[in-house]
Amino acid sequence: MDLNLAKQKLAAAQNKGNQTREKIDYTKIFFKPKPGKYQVRILPNKYDKAWPIREVQFHYGFAKGPILALSNWGEADPIADFAKQLRKSSDKEDWQLAKKIEPKSRFFAAVVVRGEEHLGARLWEFGKLTNDQLVGIAADDDYGDFTDITDGRDFTIEATEDVVAGRKGIKCNIRVKPKTTPISEDAALVEKLLNEQPDILGINRKYTYDALKDILTKWLNPEEEAAATEAPIASKDEEEEDDFINEINKPVVPAYSLENNAAKTSNADKFDNLFND
Repeated sequence: MDLNLAKQKLAAAQNKGNQTREKIDYTKIFFKPKPGKYQVRILPNKYDKAWPIREVQFHYGFAKGPILALSNWGEADPIADFAKQLRKSSDKEDWQLAKKIEPKSRFFAAVVVRGEEHLGARLWEFGKLTNDQLVGIAADDDYGDFTDITDGRDFTIEATEDVVAGRKGIKCNIRVKPKTTPISEDAALVEKLLNEQPDILGINRKYTYDALKDILTKWLNPEEEAAATEAPIASKDEEEEDDFINEINKPVVPAYSLENNAAKTSNADKFDNLFND
């Protein structure tokens, strides 16, 4: 045994434990409207030249923050697979569980907020209704490509406090500006806004298939998880980093509680059968 190597490993472990993780300032990454009016410009998408809005799927209710579904990378996802399996059942409870755990879509567009150009391009998150409205505007020949660099259009966003899905939240009404304008007269700023955009898939951690399978297993068996003595899946700091800024009215999916042990065993068996096939 090389004792010097052991000392080196010990020193490395101690230094790693003493390191403090750099906190991420999500206000520089996300545009999250508060009550008031904003004028924003939706930018061409650096990661998809054909379309400015990115649909991203998340799992909610399994951790403190949302979890990226592996379908965003075109990969198999155990939670989504289990939901599909439950959909094949004629049992009402299976359908209800499937609806709870199916990945939910959120939409993101890179924007520059007028008066806050110094913050650069940020991600604006919204739901299906706003997405559908933006799609309709883009399809309207009277408006067309509102992201055009020289002849695009700004939007007015009016954010108000409201009750959304039974909870207090922020509701956004959008109106497209009738006059076309360039993104900016400053060529350097335009280049920065187009080339320096946050990647929503690079902000949250990407879990492996096996890690998501483990999360789902523990979620389906909460009593076993409570009795376990294993370390948590993620540290507090890691969860805070994963819990990125979302709109207040994001969908919240509560954990599925089963009323009796037989039902728990039944769902666990269905889960096991899916992955044993």
